[in-house]
Amino acid sequence: MYAAIALSLIMVPSEALGPGDHTRSLSVDGRDRSYVVHVPRTYDRRKPTPVVLAFHGGGTHAETMVAFSGLNRKSDQAGFIVVYPNGTGRLPRVLTFHGGNCCGYAMTHNVDDVNFTRKLLDDLALVCRVDSKRVYATGMSNGAIMAYRLASELSDRIAAIAPVAGTMGTETCRPKRPVSVIHFHGTDDEHVPIGGGKGVGPSGTEFHSVEHSIRAWVESNGCQNRPTVATIADTEGDGTSALRTTYGQGRDGSEVVLVEIRGMGHTWPGQPTRLRTLGKSTANVSANDLMWEFFEKHPMP
Repeated sequence: MYAAIALSLIMVPSEALGPGDHTRSLSVDGRDRSYVVHVPRTYDRRKPTPVVLAFHGGGTHAETMVAFSGLNRKSDQAGFIVVYPNGTGRLPRVLTFHGGNCCGYAMTHNVDDVNFTRKLLDDLALVCRVDSKRVYATGMSNGAIMAYRLASELSDRIAAIAPVAGTMGTETCRPKRPVSVIHFHGTDDEHVPIGGGKGVGPSGTEFHSVEHSIRAWVESNGCQNRPTVATIADTEGDGTSALRTTYGQGRDGSEVVLVEIRGMGHTWPGQPTRLRTLGKSTANVSANDLMWEFFEKHPMP
């Protein structure tokens, strides 16, 4: 009896998080790091729960990503935990992640954000009941570049990724297992151009093209070279439309999908943007809906 009580105390930590918003801090590689957690209203700590890591864009921070992506609302609808990591920087609200060839402070100081993510997941598992087979990553711009790096270098922890408006920050990818990818990108993105090269932002990064990123993962996952293509029409009348290109039948059921939004800028599909410099968003595609549908199809084997 006493052994059973002791075991139950070990399994339910005193810091266990309940529904709502929380901020966690930890030390990684001698740096103070932090992340914001949104636990959905329907969370049941007795059941393993999926997690979506949402990495902010360069020069912003976790709270910006909460508003920019609208993922808290989807979290409450679908029942997953959403986690917003904070990058590093000289200023507390101007932060970046080291995704390879980008960006800013994190890159120039060679910050190990892969290890940070590993330690973050370890810390999260102490306070939430995490389904380790259903941990996913998404991100905006620099955050999308980070998601690609995690798929390559932390594939033992990341089941699938959904980069938005950001490409691979490395020449190649070397995951230990196939990792499915759904990538969202606007044809009018001037900050991370769909064809690669330097954007209008201050980073000075020579970005890889979207095609480079997609082809790398099609080859790595062993997907078919001939895709299926579907059109997403402009039903909302906002001047945008999309092509959904799917490379399927990869190893372990993996696939690679590109959702190319015509007329969209450096924005989050389905979310309005208040910054004109980022260009137009779209109401015809919801990145949150499509990525969660995709994630549900691709848990870790």
